[in-house]
Amino acid sequence: MRDVSSTPSKTSITTATNIIYTGVAGTGKTYQLLQIAKQYTDHLPTLSEQALLTQLLQPLSWREVVCLVLLDLHNQQQDLAKVPEIVAHEFFVAKAAQNARAKNLNSTAWSVLQMHSPIESTTVSCDHRASQAYFDKDQSGAWYLLTDSLPLLKDLVQQLIELKQAQYEHRPASCQDISIKRYSMVSFHQAYGYEEFVEGIRPVIGAIGSQGQGGQMRYDIQDGAFLKLCQRAISDPKQRYAMLIDEINRANVSRVFGELLSLIEPNKRSGQAQAMQVQLAYSGRPFSVPSNVDIYATMNTQDHSLAPLDMAMRRRFRFIDCPPKPELLATIQCSDTKIDDNDEDEPTESAIDLAKILAGFNQRIVQTLGVEAQLGHAFLWSIDTVETLQTALIEQIIPQLVQATGGQLGLLQYLFNDESQPFGLQFIQDAQIQIDDRSSYQTQQADFNAGFNTPSGFLGQSMIATSYQINPQLIARSGEFTTAKVYQRLY
Repeated sequence: MRDVSSTPSKTSITTATNIIYTGVAGTGKTYQLLQIAKQYTDHLPTLSEQALLTQLLQPLSWREVVCLVLLDLHNQQQDLAKVPEIVAHEFFVAKAAQNARAKNLNSTAWSVLQMHSPIESTTVSCDHRASQAYFDKDQSGAWYLLTDSLPLLKDLVQQLIELKQAQYEHRPASCQDISIKRYSMVSFHQAYGYEEFVEGIRPVIGAIGSQGQGGQMRYDIQDGAFLKLCQRAISDPKQRYAMLIDEINRANVSRVFGELLSLIEPNKRSGQAQAMQVQLAYSGRPFSVPSNVDIYATMNTQDHSLAPLDMAMRRRFRFIDCPPKPELLATIQCSDTKIDDNDEDEPTESAIDLAKILAGFNQRIVQTLGVEAQLGHAFLWSIDTVETLQTALIEQIIPQLVQATGGQLGLLQYLFNDESQPFGLQFIQDAQIQIDDRSSYQTQQADFNAGFNTPSGFLGQSMIATSYQINPQLIARSGEFTTAKVYQRLY
């Protein structure tokens, strides 16, 4: 199932890959995305607890380290901290050791805190402030994190959570594994839009002061999933990053991508000869999609009720078909009962070939409903006993085919090869036939079944939705439905 052509190249950072995997339900499209995700995951060497802390702090600036200290204190129910407490924290101490710093640490902390304080602060005086404020202090000289800076610290929050989890699970004789994910995975749906994917306006609660009063709610422009990934890729140009989109045709693709619809083309990425740059809709920032971002998506071709994929997307993506693969399925054994001349029960082992069942279903489905109604191999993937096969038929395959056929009894019985079978051996039965009439069922069906001798004859029939029922013996897992020959009839 692995598509070698989609494997990211570590030597080709400048060439972007855009691929959409298409196919019916159950053909492993989402599984393909999960396999691709592994290719964009780096597993670092096993690290001790101290090495974990070193790994966390190495790329951080002093401002990020101070933020991390205050976040950690906040998790310990301490929202305020004076400079000596901050400098004495293990994160600050470890960062100083990495930088071979032993002097003027208080001055370093003061400088960072003051520089990143708000202009409107009544307790901090500073001539050189950064554009973004993160800290403020109260009248007692204790510092705290501004609440409206928290959305900007999501990555630090996540790293802190992972560090604490690793420290909690740490054992003296063991080490911890760290993985870095160079991808983002989202699932499109009808309500998914530009605001979630690129950028949008989100509510933010203002800073909480030293007395604990909550601030006013305001609305800020915040980056969406794709823009966040692109920012990471821009700051790490030697690595490839991936945007993984499940069910891309479930959303209005033009609306979700907006002005980026042109920018995602490989030859229009930043650094390319035909590179394009646009101003983002909300923030007005100039932006170009980096060349080291790949986009992979899935598209279910059975979703006829959804809007067709925009033709512009077809020009920007390679389309890889994911057909059903019966050859991946197993053969299971069923214990049949054979009656010999002495009326003694003699058990015999009979095989049920799941590949032949799927191939038989799909052959009849294509003849009647078209290729886009086929069943994927995932419907029978985990089957290893007759009992699990029965469950798959009752709970997955029959409901799927009922929906595809609109519940038309004649179509369902054709798909299950039921037309010429005795009433008691049919998978799908006519629910209107009374018990007293079942003995003459074959006679009642003779004329109707005459039209099913050939596929063309079948397609010419007028299908009328009739009430149906699943054979009670199949539901009860009893009678003939415990034997292999019933299921072999589906080949």
